[in-house]
Amino acid sequence: MKYVNLGKTGLQVSELCLGCMTFGDKKWREWVLEEKESREIIKAALEMGFNFFDTANMYSLGVSEEITGRALKDFASRDEVVIATKVFFPMNDKPNQGGLSRKHIFSSVDASLKRLGTDYIDLFQIHRLDPHTPMEEMLEALNDLVRMGKVRYLGASSMYAWQFAKALYTAKMNGWSRFVSMQNHYNLIYREEEREMFPLCMEEGIGLIPWSPLARGFLAGNRTRDGQNPTSRAKTDTIAQNLYYVDQDFDIVDRVKELAEKKGVLPIQIALAWVMHKPGVTSPIIGARTIRQMKELVDSATVELTAEDQEYLETPYIARPVLGHS
Repeated sequence: MKYVNLGKTGLQVSELCLGCMTFGDKKWREWVLEEKESREIIKAALEMGFNFFDTANMYSLGVSEEITGRALKDFASRDEVVIATKVFFPMNDKPNQGGLSRKHIFSSVDASLKRLGTDYIDLFQIHRLDPHTPMEEMLEALNDLVRMGKVRYLGASSMYAWQFAKALYTAKMNGWSRFVSMQNHYNLIYREEEREMFPLCMEEGIGLIPWSPLARGFLAGNRTRDGQNPTSRAKTDTIAQNLYYVDQDFDIVDRVKELAEKKGVLPIQIALAWVMHKPGVTSPIIGARTIRQMKELVDSATVELTAEDQEYLETPYIARPVLGHS
């Protein structure tokens, strides 16, 4: 495993980040791994060289943070791992239990710290942008968390580039801590981020840590045009069904499978290698349900793609509506 700086910060993270949405409580999602299996994955990830772990308060309504925190405490030194979590989505249906108000940000960070069993969060991210809270209120609250020492760095997730540019400018204008990373939706079958978000982040020195680099498993090449889904997650993942499954997606996957066969590797390795080859990308966030799958994804870093290979994979892409901001 190689290590890279997160954007222009001095923070070094593994070239792949382990997403922890997979770990939690089956009452939240049927395909989630519960604690025993989750701990095995996290332990193996550490042995493979992962030091970057991404979760969120809303994953299994906090259980993901609890499992991740306990495993990292048992298997790693706190100073040697980078823990990222997020705030925004509601934890229940009562007032002030979601969004990015000062009240919710402060209560959420304390709850996340308790669940994770740590004194500080390395990367605290806004999961989405809150249209109902003034940007100044959100940014000042986040800045205060950094000043308190509860948070080391700030990150953001899916939004429009103009919104992110406004947030960066507003923070700079007020002398507040700026976002250092952007966790955005990006993969071979969703590339709208290349138009504005990528250039903005590269210009500003923001680390790109894309979510869903394998399109929630779609790029494994085992979905079919007639809607047959072979895995429990694919069968129940309504988010993926809303994001993908149009004809052009299958055209791209066909090329991924063809190139994978030619190179003697797996389709997921081709798809992840393509993301890792992209300028500006720091550490794609991958999810794994088995140690074998995680090892296959780690091996993607060794897959070489020529300029011709990349062009072949990219040619069928057609512009599509913005997806993943809600």
